[in-house]
Amino acid sequence: MKSMGDKQKTGRHRWRQQLVLLLDVCILLAVSMVIFRLTPDTNGTGSTDWNNLWPGLVQMSVCILLFQLLMRTYDTLWRYAETREYLTLLVGMAGGTLLNLLSMYVFGQRLSRMFVCTAAAFSLLVMLAVRMLYRRYRELVTRHTPRGGVYTGIIGAGDAGISLLREMRRSPEGRYQPHCFFDDDSEKIGTRIHGLPVYGPISALPERIGNLPVSELVVAMPTVSAERRREILGICTQTSCHVSVLPDRLDLLEHPNNASPLRTSMREVRIEDLLGRAPVQLDSARTKTFLQGKTVMVTGGGGSIGSELCRQIARCQPSRLVILDIYENGAYDVQQELVRRYGDALDLRVEIASVRDRRRLYQVFSMHRPQVVFHAAAHKHVPLMEESPTEAVKNNVFGTWNTICACETFSVEKFVLISTDKAVNPTNVMGATKRMCEQLMQSRKGISRTEFAAVRFGNVLGSNGSVVPLFRRQIAAGGPVTITDKRIIRYFMTIPEAAQLVLEAGAMAHGGEVYVLDMGEPVRILDLAEKLIRLSGYIPYSDIDIVEIGLRPGEKLYEELLMKSEELSKTENQKIFIERQEEVSPHVMGRMLEQLKQAADSGSADEVRRALHACVQTYHSAEEVNREAIEQMELQTQQAAMAEG
Repeated sequence: MKSMGDKQKTGRHRWRQQLVLLLDVCILLAVSMVIFRLTPDTNGTGSTDWNNLWPGLVQMSVCILLFQLLMRTYDTLWRYAETREYLTLLVGMAGGTLLNLLSMYVFGQRLSRMFVCTAAAFSLLVMLAVRMLYRRYRELVTRHTPRGGVYTGIIGAGDAGISLLREMRRSPEGRYQPHCFFDDDSEKIGTRIHGLPVYGPISALPERIGNLPVSELVVAMPTVSAERRREILGICTQTSCHVSVLPDRLDLLEHPNNASPLRTSMREVRIEDLLGRAPVQLDSARTKTFLQGKTVMVTGGGGSIGSELCRQIARCQPSRLVILDIYENGAYDVQQELVRRYGDALDLRVEIASVRDRRRLYQVFSMHRPQVVFHAAAHKHVPLMEESPTEAVKNNVFGTWNTICACETFSVEKFVLISTDKAVNPTNVMGATKRMCEQLMQSRKGISRTEFAAVRFGNVLGSNGSVVPLFRRQIAAGGPVTITDKRIIRYFMTIPEAAQLVLEAGAMAHGGEVYVLDMGEPVRILDLAEKLIRLSGYIPYSDIDIVEIGLRPGEKLYEELLMKSEELSKTENQKIFIERQEEVSPHVMGRMLEQLKQAADSGSADEVRRALHACVQTYHSAEEVNREAIEQMELQTQQAAMAEG
C-alpha cells in the first residue's frame, strides 16, 4: 500500500504531465495561428480559409499529441533531460506530423501540406526552447553557491566529470564549489565546459594547482585502468589537496550507500588504489564449478576474511552456506547482508559456536554435513597473542585440530586453512601457531579421505585491526600518525583478493598443499602513512606529524619474502604458487600436540613458548631476526658505498 507521501508525489507528477501537455497544445495552436495569419495560402488554393483552420488544427493536434503520448514524452522530468529526451520529442513531432499528413490524404485535405509541416517545425522549436529555458531556470534556482565552500578541481572532463559537476551544483549540501577541470585531451585543454576552464595535462597538475584556490580534487575517471588511476593519484599526492575518487559502477553496486547522491557518487581514496601492482585476477569459473550445489561451511564467518568468503561463496550458488562463529555480532551482520541480497534464493544458516568446543563442533557438522570447509576462525593480533600465548594455542592450534577431526569424522571433501605470511620463519606466537596449523594439515596427507590445503597471504587491507583504518582514525583526529618503525615493510593485498585466493586454492587442492600468492613488491609503512596524509589534504610532518613508537613484541622489521623459496612450484595461475614442505608423520604430530596441551594446561606463558619453539623448528625470537636483518642491510649499504667510491 502506498504511503501518503508516495500518493502526493504521484499526484504532483501527474499534474506536471498534464500541465506540460496543455502547454504543448497552446504552443501548437498559437504558432499555427501566427503562421496561418502570415501565410496567404493555407489550403493550397491561393486563399486563406478560416473555416478550415479549426478542424485542421484539431486534426493536427490530435495526431501529434497521440504520437507524443505513444513515445511517453510526458513522462520525462525535463529538469534532468539530456539529448535522449529531446530526440524523443523530435521523433514524436515527426511521427505525429506524418500521421496527420496520412489522415489528410485519407479523410480529405483541409490545410496545405506546406502549412502543416511549417507549423509543426516552428512548434517543435518553441517547445524545445521552452523546455531548455525551464531546465536552465531550474539549474539556477537549485544551484547552491556555498559560503566558505571548498573550491574543487575535477580530474577528467569526460561524461563522468560533467555529470559530477551538475550534481555538485545541485547538491543542497553546498560543500563543493567547482572551479576547474584537469584533463589530458588536447582538444579540451584551454576550452570551457559549463563555464569551467579545462587545464592540462594532468601531469602538470602540481605546478598549476599552486596558482589556483583549489583545495579539493576529485578523480572522475571511473573507466580508467587501475595502473593509470594509481599514476594520477601519485600525481595528486604531490599537492596539498584532499583527494576523492569517483568509483566505477561495479564498486557502487558492491558498496551501496544510503547517503546523499553526491556522497554516494564519491569515495575516499583507498590504499589499494595506490598498490604497486595490478589486482590479481583469479578463475571465478573454476570456483563456481567447485562450490555450486554443495554445502559449504565457513568458520570465523563473521570476520573480515570470513565474511568476504561468505559473500563470494553465495555468488557461486551453493546448496547451503553455514556461517560458524563465536562472535554473534559479526555473524549477524553478514547474515543480514546476505538475506537482503539473496532472500530465499540462498539457504543460509548461522551457528554460534567455538572451534575450541569439540562436542559443539561435532553437533554442527552432524546437523549440516558440509562438503567443503573454509577455516578462518583464529586469533590473529600479534601483540595480543604475545601477551596471551595460551589462548593462541588453544584457539589456533587446538581449534584447527578439532575442525580437522570433525572434517574427517563427517567425510568432508575439502578443508582449506587460512594461514599467513607470518608463518614463514615465525618470530611471534601467532605466526608459530599458524605454522603449527599448517603442519597439522600436512600430517593428514595420505591417511585421510578429506583433501587439505592452506593459503598464505600478507597483510589484508581494511581488515579488522589492520594499519590503514588506524591511520585514517589518527588523521581524522588531527594526528599524530604512529608507526612502529620507519624502516618497516609489509606485503599487502585486498580482502576480495584474499577471499578469491582461498576459494581458488580450494578448487585446486589435492592434499597438503600450501598455496602462496605473488603479491609483488613490499610497501614501506612510512610511505603508506605519508600518502594517506597527503591524500587527506594535509602535509606530513607539518599539519600532521608521524611518530615512531618502536617495534611491538614479536614484530618483524622486514617481513619474509614469500616468493624466495626454491621449493615453490607453479600452478595454472601465474600468480599462485605451491610451497612444498616436509611432511610431519601422524606419530610425531601426536607427540607435539600432547606437549602443547600440557603446556597450555599449565597456564604458563613461558611453558607455551618453549613448547612452540620445540614444535616449530623455524620459530626464532624477533630480536634475533631483526638484529640479523639490520646487520645485513648495513652490510649491503657499505658494499654499495664502496662500489660507488
